[in-house]
Formats: sequence, structure tokens, C-alpha cells
Amino acid sequence: MEVNGHTIEAGADLRGADLAGADLVGADLYGANLVGADLVGADLEAANLADADLSWTDLRGADLETADLRGANLTWAILERANLRRAKLEEADLSGANLRGADLEGADLEGAKADEGTTWPRWYKKKAAGVIFQTPD
Repeated sequence: MEVNGHTIEAGADLRGADLAGADLVGADLYGANLVGADLVGADLEAANLADADLSWTDLRGADLETADLRGANLTWAILERANLRRAKLEEADLSGANLRGADLEGADLEGAKADEGTTWPRWYKKKAAGVIFQTPD
């Protein structure tokens, strides 16, 4: 699949790619490098992003409903107002990530990592979801 001149496939190097508003429904981006990519408003419903590096990625308003983000690196990612309903985030690293206003209804965060820099929706019960909190040494 080609989007905005970028090949969308497992393991793709998409560092800094402009994929804002892209239709990536069901895309296989397993293990892809998306560091610093612009995915604002992108439709990633049911996409496979397991083990992908999404650190410093802008995902504001993105649709990630039922996406597979198991083991993904989301450190310092911007996920404000993102739809993460029923997303699989087990063992994902959310250290420093901004999840303000994100919809996490039914999302699985068992074993996901977070730290004091991670911001959450006000109502979200992080500890009940099985999130592991890392503290600085």
C-alpha cells in the first residue's frame, strides 16, 4: 500500500513521515519505525502496530479503535483526543505520553508502562487497568 509517497508495510521506515489524515484502516505496520511521524487525524482502525516505534509521534485525534499496539514504544507520543477504544496496548511503553481526552474504553493496558510524565484522561483508573508505573532511579 502506498500513502503520500510512503510504502506502508511491516517493518517500514517511516520516521518523520507526513501521514496526517491518512486512511490506514487494517494496515500492517508491525515493527515499523514511525518516530516523529505526523499521524494527526489518521484512521488506523484495526491496524497492526505491534512492536512499532511510535515515540514522539503526533496521533492527535487519530482513530486507533481495535488497533494492535502490543509492545509498541509510545514514549512522548501525543495521543490527545485519540480513539483507543478496545485497542490492545499490553506491554506498550507510554512513558511521557499525552493521553488527555483520549477514549480508552475497553482498551487493554495490562502490563503497559507509564511514568510521572504520562498524562491521562481525568476519569481513567490507571492502576485498575494493570498499568505498571516506573519511577526514576
